[in-house]
Amino acid sequence: MALFLLTLGLSLVSAQELNPQAIVQKNYNMAKVSGIWYPVSMASNDIKRIEENGDLRVFIRNIESLEDGRLRFHFRTMVHGECEHVAMVCEKGERDGEYSISHEGDNTVLLSETDYRQYIIFHLRNIRNGTQTTVLALYGTAS
Repeated sequence: MALFLLTLGLSLVSAQELNPQAIVQKNYNMAKVSGIWYPVSMASNDIKRIEENGDLRVFIRNIESLEDGRLRFHFRTMVHGECEHVAMVCEKGERDGEYSISHEGDNTVLLSETDYRQYIIFHLRNIRNGTQTTVLALYGTAS
């Protein structure tokens, strides 16, 4: 069901004059990813972790590409029952569009696809206590 909702969300975003030639799946220009993004949909192999009050339920608001190649994510998440603003810096990984960060375990964040203007898809792999959780998140812009 979650995958269906993610697909539906991507379809709705795509209906807004999507230019297939503008879709980028490698050789990312991370400076173009910088900006304000809004959550559209999330899917996970462990739905409890992205449900309300789930530890991986994060709402990215802003992404900053730093000069040294790292990314700073500004997001909202629940901390002790309160919605809190959190800013975290991700270290650049070995692969294009790959970053790592420690948040509720060891995480690899991979930029899967974007058109830089309307949508971005992140694939998160979280390992905590030997258990791997995968999250696919679709974000869009106001334009």
